Amino acid sequence: MPIVTIQDFTGVYAEQPFMQGLRELAASNGDIHWLDCTKIEGTDCYCDDEAQDALNKMMDEAVATATNTSATSTPGIHFFDNGNYHYMSKLWTDRVQEPFDLVVFDHHPDMQPPRFEGILSCGGWIKEVLDHNKFVQNVIVIGVADHLIEEIREDLSQANATEILNRVTFIRESELEALTSHLKGTLCRPHTPSLYISIDKDALSTAEAATNWDQGSLTFEQLAETLQVLAENRKILGIDICGERARDMGFEDTAAADALNNALNEKLFHTLEELHGIQ
Repeated sequence: MPIVTIQDFTGVYAEQPFMQGLRELAASNGDIHWLDCTKIEGTDCYCDDEAQDALNKMMDEAVATATNTSATSTPGIHFFDNGNYHYMSKLWTDRVQEPFDLVVFDHHPDMQPPRFEGILSCGGWIKEVLDHNKFVQNVIVIGVADHLIEEIREDLSQANATEILNRVTFIRESELEALTSHLKGTLCRPHTPSLYISIDKDALSTAEAATNWDQGSLTFEQLAETLQVLAENRKILGIDICGERARDMGFEDTAAADALNNALNEKLFHTLEELHGIQ
């Protein structure tokens, strides 16, 4: 099985039996790592330099203790709490040492120019990857709300940064009905043989997940089918999953929200386990 890393920032996984099962397995399985990030300051939505140093050290230590001898420095599957921590995909892709395409499932473009220079954020991490990662070739963002694409174009224009859009393909929320055909067409273009996939569950409908951001309309069946298409003849370098509910965010039925996310994480985990080519 691929290496699995769970980064717990808020304690939300305590409400999910499946994730607690992974935590128990981590005690005896060297390829499953449970990282307690709850005491690292400066991580909520924005990640400052000290927090990045602490997180990178923790991640390095986890990778170094992996027993999967076929794994590279980028282990396979990473769970990292709610959408406020989606910037973790930037830290994980920093470890990639070969050309790759980045595929992101998200209801938001996550390409905002930084409000504070040098501060990594959940809303701007894709731009940071495009600006600073020499190995990323192209980015495909799936499920973005249509109106947010126009807003991010304007934001990037005001920041004189529209050139990065030359390497970005948006598959809008309104185009999800034809998602598989869109992807096959996109991936038939010249591309690198390696992919990195990052999933924010807010791209999914509220019938599939309970998150702390406004959500899209992607179904689990569409997500699973798309993952299969992406894995055909491509090496998967890593897959990230975020989009839990925020623990301080009120839901009418918190237990139902946790049960929904628990079931989704279990289905996602087993779907990803079966994909070919995950390192």
